[in-house]
Amino acid sequence: MAVAARIEDAAGRGGVLSYLPVSLFGSVMGLTGLAVGWRMAHAQYGAPAWIAQALGALALAVFAALAIAYAIKAATGFAHVRAEFAHPVAGPLFGTPLIALLLLPLLLADAHPAAARALWSVGAAGMLAFAWWTVLNWISVRRTLAQATPAWIVPVVGLLDVPLALPALGWSGELHGLALLATAVGLFFALPLFTLVLSRLMFDEPLPAPMQPALLILVAPFSVGFAAYTATTGRVDDFAAGLFLPALFLLAVLLGRLRRLPACCAFRLAWWAAGFPLAATANAALKYAQAVRHPLADGLAWALLGLASAVVGFLTARTLWGIARGELRALSG
Repeated sequence: MAVAARIEDAAGRGGVLSYLPVSLFGSVMGLTGLAVGWRMAHAQYGAPAWIAQALGALALAVFAALAIAYAIKAATGFAHVRAEFAHPVAGPLFGTPLIALLLLPLLLADAHPAAARALWSVGAAGMLAFAWWTVLNWISVRRTLAQATPAWIVPVVGLLDVPLALPALGWSGELHGLALLATAVGLFFALPLFTLVLSRLMFDEPLPAPMQPALLILVAPFSVGFAAYTATTGRVDDFAAGLFLPALFLLAVLLGRLRRLPACCAFRLAWWAAGFPLAATANAALKYAQAVRHPLADGLAWALLGLASAVVGFLTARTLWGIARGELRALSG
C-alpha cells in the first residue's frame, strides 16, 4: 500500500486536502535551487537574467500556495498531519518546508533583506529543532531495515542548508559558529545514514517504483555539503572537491538506474524528490567551474544545469497538468 494510503487509513477519513503530502514542498526546493543555478549562470556566463527571475517568482508562488493548502489540511484534519509526522518514511519529509524556508532567502536577500532574514531565522530554528528531534527519535524507537529510505537523509540535508544564505544575508561573520555546527553535524550524520540506506538497497527489498526517484536524495549530502562547506569557509579547496566529485559519481550511477522510469511507471508527486538533488549538483558544478576555470568544468556545469532544468520543467508541467485535471489525490498515492 502506498505511503499516503497508509497515513489516511491511520488517521481515518475526513479533512480537506487530507491526501496532500508534506513532501510536495520539495517542489519549492527544486524550483528555488534551479533559480539559484540560473542566477549563477547569469553571473558567470551571461545567461538571460529573466530565467532566474521567472523561476524565483514561481518558487515563491508555489511555496505560498502549498503553505495555505497544508494549513487548510492541518486545520480541517490534524489527525492526518499527526499520522504523517509519525510515519517512519513520511515523517522525515517534514524537513522539506523548513529547507524551503532556508533556500528562499537566497532569492529575496537583495530586494527584501528583512523578509529574507525572517524566513531564514524561522527555517534555521525549525531545522535545528527538527534534526535534534529526529535523531533522538531514531535512537529511542526501534526501526527495521526496510524502513530505511533515502528520505531519512532529509533532516541531515536540512542542516547542510543552514549556512547557504548567510553570505547573502550579511551574517557570515556573526553566525560563523552556527554555520560550522550545521555543516559539521550534517556531514557527520550523512555518512552513517548513507551507509544505512545503501545497506537497505543492497540487502532488502527494492524501493517501490513510485519512490525510485528518491534515490537521487543520496546525491544531496555531497552536493549540498559542498555548498555548505564553501559558504562557511569561503573557498573551494581539495576537501570541497572531495565532496563534489563523489556527487558526480553517484549521479552517474543513479541516472543509469532511473533512465527508464518515465517509460515504465506512472507519474507521482514523489518524483519531485529528484528535483532538488539535481539542482544542487548543478549549482555545485557551477561553483566548482568558477573556481577551477577549465573548459571541461564549464561544459559539465552547463550539462548538469540543462539536465536539472529539463527534469524540473517536466515535473512542474506534469504536476500542473495533473492539478488542472483534478488528479491531485491520485498523484499523491
